[in-house]
Amino acid sequence: MFRDSSRSRLILAVLLAAAVALLVLDARPGGDPVTSAARAGGELVFAPTAAGVGWATAPAAALYDGLRQSPETSDRITELEQANADLKDQLQAARIDEQRSKQLDELLDLAGLGGYEIVAAQAVTHVTARGYADTVTIDAGTESGVRPDMTVVNGSGLVGRVTEAGPHTATVMLATDVKSAVGARLEATRKIGVVNGGTVPGGPEAELTLELFDLEAQVDPGDRVVTLGSHEGAPFVPGVPIGTVEEVQVAPGALSRLADIAPAVDFSSLDVVGVVVRGPEEDPRDSVLPPRPDKGDRS
Repeated sequence: MFRDSSRSRLILAVLLAAAVALLVLDARPGGDPVTSAARAGGELVFAPTAAGVGWATAPAAALYDGLRQSPETSDRITELEQANADLKDQLQAARIDEQRSKQLDELLDLAGLGGYEIVAAQAVTHVTARGYADTVTIDAGTESGVRPDMTVVNGSGLVGRVTEAGPHTATVMLATDVKSAVGARLEATRKIGVVNGGTVPGGPEAELTLELFDLEAQVDPGDRVVTLGSHEGAPFVPGVPIGTVEEVQVAPGALSRLADIAPAVDFSSLDVVGVVVRGPEEDPRDSVLPPRPDKGDRS
């Protein structure tokens, strides 16, 4: 045991002074015989102390390494890592459920505004072959009342129409498919035309292209377009938002005006959709469209 006394304090002071002297001498460049001898002497004095510290800490280090390498600890680490992964999966699932719940609420709001009776479904596959087909498969079919030539929507607007239906699934041709053609009208002027999937000859590059039958019809960027509606609501019910005019073009010699339409629906992230199994008793006109933004934010 170390005892506090005048002699021990003197010895400690001498050792500290020697240590400082060794540090100063050792920092000097070159090989000086005096400093070499002093360094060797210092090693003789301090080496036992350093060895004692190493001897004292070695068992703790060995114990730590042993615990890490033991089968029980390894299994516990694996269990904790798996539990962490499971928690991450649960959190991700909760976020997805929350997103789908929000999408379902939006879908029900749109159906309520338009007076549409719908069957909710999920888009489970999305097949895109540029220039040929743009379709999704949904997890609802004839047993849920889904039939070909029914309108498909989501909380934002028009998705497309059912082309085939089995007992539990159905195929939906998206409005962006090059073979898709939807009767449409402008929100304000009520001028009518057709919204085609993709780009039409002479028209601008677009996911959707509006072709107005009246060449003199007034149409401007920011004008909104909704479905005109088909006979008895098949394949399209009236009043469903299709998109917003972005660019207007008049092709030389054309018999109609063409406009690039920004879709109301984000076709790249389809999830919750609704099949309209019964249309509205009356044309909802423009009531399904969301409130128009301030003039400064009009797009």
